[in-house]
Amino acid sequence: MPRLPQLTVDTANEEQRELLEGTLKQLGKLPNLYAALANGPAALRGYLALRESLVGGSFSARQREQLALYIAQRNDCTYCVSAHTLRGGKVGLSEQELLATRRGTDAGDPHMDQVLRITGAIIESGGRVSDAALADARAAGVTDAELAEIVGHVALNVLSNFFNHVAQPDLDFPLVPAQLAE
Repeated sequence: MPRLPQLTVDTANEEQRELLEGTLKQLGKLPNLYAALANGPAALRGYLALRESLVGGSFSARQREQLALYIAQRNDCTYCVSAHTLRGGKVGLSEQELLATRRGTDAGDPHMDQVLRITGAIIESGGRVSDAALADARAAGVTDAELAEIVGHVALNVLSNFFNHVAQPDLDFPLVPAQLAE
């Protein structure tokens, strides 16, 4: 059961309603994450602004889904693992690629493999990555712009993952447990 209300256009105040209507227009649906995050309009506005900025960045939709899925996996967020597994499939990731991404690898793309590796290092170290990890990323062609955006994706997805842990919105995607079988 959700621990914060999942607002609708009908139950929201004017400020919340505008945000929810904008989300509906942009996404075509209103995921329960957004419906709950709208309880704090400033939080939802910030989330949407960062998300929109990153959509226009260096990474393709497929790569953004890989980042979101991997970060959700690292943060044990079943809601986001479920959402980004579904969305990852819609941008062409196979079941094997989705599973590999959740494990932090991409054998088919050495550049994206290194993006996931440096993402894991950023998460694990709280951003205090070693010079060697940074050198490995750069040697694999990860650009400074991508490094900056990776930190942005970590921030965006940690926001949604942690918020989901607090709010516990109803899952409105097919369930994919965050626990990986070994």
